[in-house]
Amino acid sequence: MTQIITSFDEISDQYDVAFVDLWGCMHNGIVPFADAVKAMQTYRAKGGVVVLVTNSPRPRFSVKTQLDEIGVAANSYDTIATSGDSARAAMFQGVVGNKVYFMGDNERDADFFKPLEIIKNPVEIERVKLTEAEGIVCCGPFDTQADPDINRPEFLYAREKGMKLLCANPDIIVDRGEERQWCAGALAALYTEMGGTSLYFGKPHGPIYDLARRRYAALSVAKDDPRIICIGDGIRTDVLGGMQEDLDTLFITGGLAAIETKTDTQPDADALNAYIQTEMLSPSFAIGFLR
Repeated sequence: MTQIITSFDEISDQYDVAFVDLWGCMHNGIVPFADAVKAMQTYRAKGGVVVLVTNSPRPRFSVKTQLDEIGVAANSYDTIATSGDSARAAMFQGVVGNKVYFMGDNERDADFFKPLEIIKNPVEIERVKLTEAEGIVCCGPFDTQADPDINRPEFLYAREKGMKLLCANPDIIVDRGEERQWCAGALAALYTEMGGTSLYFGKPHGPIYDLARRRYAALSVAKDDPRIICIGDGIRTDVLGGMQEDLDTLFITGGLAAIETKTDTQPDADALNAYIQTEMLSPSFAIGFLR
């Protein structure tokens, strides 16, 4: 049974580490959520560790720059694990070949193609047109939905050539302020539906949690067997991923599921129960917004 709480402080003493989602929890892509930032500052002051675990396709240093620009206080978290870094590590190990067709923003996503120091002897990645590619790298976000009329011809060709699609962000959608944008996960889902093979490295899949644990273990305050809670507004990413890792979860209902859970400041209990029954997932805790 999911327990509705009014503040993270009610349960924070039970956990050494919080794996915290970014978009929809700490900020909306434009401005930080002041209550969430304060809650994480308070948690850290009491000895807790905050690992930001995000499905951003960017490297963590790029995400850090973005957080500084948005205004998320640096003392509200300890380290960052990104889907982009997890996916980059796999790319530079050659999981989709060395000649790749890129779907994303060449300028914004340029850092994705910078080699990682942790990868020994990385393969040399060359971005080419689809007809010369061995695989696909998909970053996003995109202004429009994955559209079969637009993407189907390319994906049919890629499928017939046996190409794998590396998805740097498994999210389907994200809300940037009041605007909803489509993420790489939407294209990867379409490719899978068409019979192609998509490779995922962000939430809810295991590789990003492995990376988050490594980021935590590298900190001087790390414990050998930490108690971890996963916090996020994505029922099929943050909650499902945490549950698959056998970790407790705190579902932020005022994000992507605000309408379904009838969240104003807090979720409606009946609407929340109906929603999680429909999703067939049961977070440990729920709260309207991280505070």
